[in-house]
This record gives sequence, structure tokens and C-alpha cells, in this order.
Amino acid sequence: MNHSKHREKEHQQREKMDHSKMEHSDHGSNVPMGMAGHDHHKMMIADFRKRFWVIVVLTVPILFFSPMIQEFLGYEFLLPGNSYILFALSSIVYFYGGWPFLKGFWSEIKKGAPGMMTLISMAITVAYFYSSATVFGLKGVDFFWELATLIAIMLVGHWIEMKSVLGASKALQLLVSMMPAEAHRVKGDTIEDISLEDLLKDDVILVKPGEKVPADGIIVEGSSYLNESMLTGESKPVKKALNDKVIGGSVNGNSTLKVKVEHTGKDSYLSKVIKMVEEAQKTKSKMQNLSDRAAKWLTYIALAIGFGTLAVWLILGFPFVYALERMVTVMVIACPHALGLAIPLVVAISTAVSAQNGLLIRNRTAFEESRKISALLFDKTGTLTKGDFGVTRVESVDKKYTSDEVLRLASALEQSSEHPIAVGIIKKVKENKISIPKLENFNAITGKGVEADVEDRKVKVVSPGYLRGEKITIPEDAYSDAAETVVFVLIDGKLAGYIALADEIRPESAEAIKIFKRNNIKVFMATGDNEKTAKAVSDKLGLDGYYAEVLPHQKVEIVKELQSKNEFVAMTGDGVNDAPALAQANVGIAVGSGTDVAAETADIILVNSNPQDIANLILFGKATYNKMIQNLIWATGYNVVAIPLAAGVLYSSGFVLGPAFGAVLMSLSTVIVAVNAQLLKRKLGKK
Repeated sequence: MNHSKHREKEHQQREKMDHSKMEHSDHGSNVPMGMAGHDHHKMMIADFRKRFWVIVVLTVPILFFSPMIQEFLGYEFLLPGNSYILFALSSIVYFYGGWPFLKGFWSEIKKGAPGMMTLISMAITVAYFYSSATVFGLKGVDFFWELATLIAIMLVGHWIEMKSVLGASKALQLLVSMMPAEAHRVKGDTIEDISLEDLLKDDVILVKPGEKVPADGIIVEGSSYLNESMLTGESKPVKKALNDKVIGGSVNGNSTLKVKVEHTGKDSYLSKVIKMVEEAQKTKSKMQNLSDRAAKWLTYIALAIGFGTLAVWLILGFPFVYALERMVTVMVIACPHALGLAIPLVVAISTAVSAQNGLLIRNRTAFEESRKISALLFDKTGTLTKGDFGVTRVESVDKKYTSDEVLRLASALEQSSEHPIAVGIIKKVKENKISIPKLENFNAITGKGVEADVEDRKVKVVSPGYLRGEKITIPEDAYSDAAETVVFVLIDGKLAGYIALADEIRPESAEAIKIFKRNNIKVFMATGDNEKTAKAVSDKLGLDGYYAEVLPHQKVEIVKELQSKNEFVAMTGDGVNDAPALAQANVGIAVGSGTDVAAETADIILVNSNPQDIANLILFGKATYNKMIQNLIWATGYNVVAIPLAAGVLYSSGFVLGPAFGAVLMSLSTVIVAVNAQLLKRKLGKK
């Protein structure tokens, strides 16, 4: 099959998945929303941007022709039909600029969760219809200028916010892309290329070297090392032979395999992972963020005080028109412009500064909540450890040979092997810029190692079992760490040295664990690796607990179990196997060295894969949250003063807050909020 045809198949397969998984988010929610979410989010950002610029163009003449602004600034410019011009321009502003908020209001009401959209919609609707009524005969002043500026500022606030936390998830799309578009089905002596959806249970398929395995199955011919690290979290490529199970999406090594298909489609391992990610994301999307919670209470307060104001003025015997003006002033003032900028500005700044410090924030709600983290669950491979099966020590036990010479001679035997130990040794040789010598008479010692002639010397790289069989004493210091695998190098029948390999613990991990413990955060580790390796890493780092040989659905269960004990759980991982748990956790943190799938499922991504960055994350989260609270106090503090004055509590003293003076207070609180948000840059920049 040619390349273009293969691509076309792949594209069709993804498209099918796109249609089946498509979900839409409401008014710019930044919670991951499935496969269609990413493009949908981009379209929404473009839509907010376009609406904002149109509204800005219309707001300029509205402000210019507004009698209240003219009176405030001390000029007069009234055209014939001035009020009708204002009405026409403001109608476009209300229906075109206000549409995202009105639509969002309807979504919030349907969910029974009033938030920012409800508050904005209430203010702009009251302002528009009251002002329109004044144009057509109702006695009173119009609020068209307030309507236009409120919509413009709210549009720019949402635009800034969505742009800074572009967090629509591509996780499911990336999971699907892990599967090849087609399989090589074996039919007697012939091999045919078919698409994955045509693959049936019990079909026999050919998997060539370097290819992805198309479906879960059992090996019926051949043996190879398979890289399952992105699926299971196991750091070493796994040896698979006759009757062993293979997982769809894993990558075949250097040998050809024939596999009998066991699971296809929705029954496959990868499909189950996809389902878990979807379920966890849906659960999480119910969370409400800080500004929505503040807006919800402001809505209730504004409605209560607004209708209360109307009732009181009517009871006191004032004309309905006057009582209505007081009510409208209260309800329009209740949606402060500052609130529209209070949170988005902090989010935009903290997102940018965090990125400079190696933290990419994708889900704002989770970032705000990071200050509550009480338990951290780490995936071992690629997070606490480097994710490579690398050489940790090379020791010489014969004075005739340096450690570099031991490594150099061993590398000659390992250069053509696909075994993870061989790969680790060759990597170390390349790092040390050691040239690999030629070999002759290569021979594999079954189950024990390899041997060959190198530079007229008989060299063997063997397991401890070979040494015991030959009655060669193993040096006492050969095993310093239970997580290490050790191979021994024999030259001309004598032990020359040994090479220890392991998935190395990151040097930053120990320091990071100390920081967490100082902050009363429990640290656990979950890994697909064996019990011995897991225990060694846990003991070395002093963790609060560990879970070994963990399967993906068990990682989700561990997160749920910790959550059931009232822990606020952060999960850190880098593989597909971590994706469901990252989505389930209160805060999901992906490390940058891992797969895109983990990164797209997580709320926060660590660019440098450094566990210490998680400590920074918690400090950033606290500083950002504090700044948000300060801004909300400033934004709503304006309301605390302005709403009672607008309602007329000082009427007996001869003072009622007019709309023009209300506008001054509103502008002041907006400026204070903007300046305060900028201070966060200095605060985070110092850390």
C-alpha cells in the first residue's frame, strides 16, 4: 500500500472517531472537552476577538453621543434623533456583542449553576431594555454607555482568559493515533493489508520490526522485545515470545511477529483507557471556578437588593419611574467591570510567568485548587526516575583494565543487540565518546550472556548465574541497590569488571520529596515496575508508600481510594497508562518528557520533567489564588460601597449615587485590579 493511501485510511479512521466523540464546551470552559474541543476552543477565541473589535468600534460613538458622558466631561454635541442613534448602535452591541453571554446564561440556567454569564447577562439586559424604554417615552436617563463598555470589557476579559489557558483536550485524538491505520493479515501464504475496522477476532496478523501492534493478541510465531512504556509505564522493553500476550499500540522491536487477534475495537486495552479518560474528564468538568462562584453570589445579591430597592421606594410612596431607575442603577452597578478583568488578568499573568518557570497551565480551576494538595501520587518511570534504562556504575576489578576499558570491550559485544541492557551500554559508550572495537566469532551463551573475540582477547558479558556456574566469586560491592541489574565482563576467562544498569532516580527527586514533606503533603508512588524495583526507589526516596506492578485501571482506583480518605490528590505521570489517573485526580500533572497523551489529559504540564517544579507549582498556585482573592475583594468592594448608595441608603442626607459617579468608582476599581494583577508578575518572577 502506498504512503498516500495509508494516510487517507488513517485520516478516515480519525474522522470517524472525531464524530463519535465530539463534545462542545459552554462559554469558554477550559476543562478538557474531548477530541473536537481543541478546534472548538480556537474558534471561540477567534469569535470573542472579532466581537470585541466590532464592539470597540461601536462603543466610541456611543460614548461620544451619550448625554451622561457629555455632562460628565463638560461638552455638548447633540444631533437630531440623538437618542435613536444611541438606541440603534446599542442594539447591535447588545445582540451581537452580548450574544456569547446570553447563550452562556442559558447554559448556566439549564445546569442550575448561575455564574459569570448570568451576572453579565442580567446587567446588560436590564441596562439595554431600561435604556431602550427611556428612548421611547419612559422618564429617566439611559445606560447605553454602561452597556457598551461592560460588554467590551467582558469580551476582552474572556478573550484574554481563553487565550491564556487554551486547554481543550486532544487526549482522545492522540490515543487513537497510537494505533496504526491498518494491519497485515495473514491468509495462508499471502499477506493482505486491511484497515483496523476490518480486523476480526482470531485473525492472524504480521507485525514487522519497528511497527505498532494493531490489536491485542497472542504471539503464535516469533519472539521480540516490545516497547510498552507509553502503555504500561514499564521502563524496559519487554521480551515477548510464543503464547505471550501483546497490547495494541505497543511498538515492536527488531524481529517479525505473528499475532493471533484477541480483542479489537471497543474491547481493546487502548479503548478501555480512552473510556476511562472520557469518564474522568466528564466528572471533572462539573467543577466551578473562582470567578463563577463569586459571580453566582453577586447575582443573588444584585437580584435581592434590586427588587428590594424597587419595593422600598414604592412603599415610601415614590413614583414607579423613580423607583425603577434606582433598581436599574443597582442591578447595572452590581456587575462591576473590574470583576470581568479581576481573574482573567491574574490568570494571563500567572500562566505566562509559570511558563517561564517550566509550568504550562491548561486547566485554570485545577491550578487554583493546587494550593489544597494533600497527597501526591507519582508515576515512577520518567517522573521520579529518568525513564531510561541506563548505566549507573562501571567498575573494574582487575588493575590491568580501567572502567572505560571494561565498558569499551563490553560494547563490542552489545552493538548489534536490541536487548535493553545492550541499548543502555551503547548509549553510555556514545556519551563518553568511546570508539566501539570490532569483534569476531560472536556467540550467544543461552540464557547467560554473549561472547566474542575482541582485539585478540576472549570477551564475555554475562549474568551472575554464569559466574556462579563457573565458580567465579561475585564482588561484594557489585550490588549496592536492589533496583539495579548487573552484568559482568570476563576477559580471557578472568573477571575484569562489571556494569550496573538501572532506571536512574532523578537527582532532583529527593530534594522535591523533602519540600513536600515540609508542606505536609504525603507522597506515594505507583508504577508498572516489579515489587523489588519499586521498593528500592521508595526506600531510597523515603516515600509514604508505593504501589508496584500497577495496571492503568488500578492507578485510577488508587487515586479514587486516596480521594475517599478526603485527600486532595495530585497525580504526576508521563505515559498513556497514566492518562485516566491524571484525568481522575484533583490536579493532573504531566511531565514534559512523556507522551503527548499524558500531557493533553493533564491540567498542568512540567516542561522540564523536574519533580521540584511541582513544589514551585504549589507556591505559584497559592500566590495566584491570593492575588485572585485580593482582586475579587477590590472588584466586589466597589459593590459593597456603590450598591447601597445607588439603592439610596443616604437619601435622607440628600445623597443618592448617580450613574455618572458610579462610573468613576467603577473605573477606579478596574484600574486598581489591573495594577494589582501586574504585581503578581514581580512576586512570581522572584521565585
